[in-house]
Amino acid sequence: MPKIVDHDARREEIARALWRVVRRDGIRAASVRTVAAEAGWSAGSVRYYFPDQDGLLSFAMNLVSRRVGERIAAIEPKGTATEIALRYLEEVVPLDSERQAEFDIWLSFVAQAQAETGEGGLREHLGPVHEDLRALCQTLLRALSDAGGLRPELELELEVERLHALIDGLALHAVIQPSHTTPDRVRQILRDHLETLQP
Repeated sequence: MPKIVDHDARREEIARALWRVVRRDGIRAASVRTVAAEAGWSAGSVRYYFPDQDGLLSFAMNLVSRRVGERIAAIEPKGTATEIALRYLEEVVPLDSERQAEFDIWLSFVAQAQAETGEGGLREHLGPVHEDLRALCQTLLRALSDAGGLRPELELELEVERLHALIDGLALHAVIQPSHTTPDRVRQILRDHLETLQP
């Protein structure tokens, strides 16, 4: 009986090998050859799934946002509106080693995308991820508003932008200064921010 190959799992395995190379040696080191060596595969086997480096980088970048999306989708919205909002927000900040690895990779991809010129490439992935995070902030604040958790005089769209910027800043601080911006500190800042919006 022929062996059944899970091609999606193989692609993800290769992408994870790329993540390890990028975290250890930087994105410039992430060639098909180095990723193949990291994965314990031949370069030809990697090229079967990803004929060029651009395709490999794009898949690996998408994998980061896909994993965050899967974690968010798995959250059960139980508790108060504030507790629910905090659970969602904590999933997009690097509060453990897994999320820190993802954010490290994401920063590398963002830096590479900003260096690219022309259409396509990694840059095309930045907009959708930015908009997804903004949409999450908007959804959570609307839910808080509907539950009476926002002062009525607040301008919702402005608060969406503030929360989005706070998340981006906390994520960066958590990676750059993990001894200061600890997971407990991040949670406290998020909770305090939401409490300042309450009536």
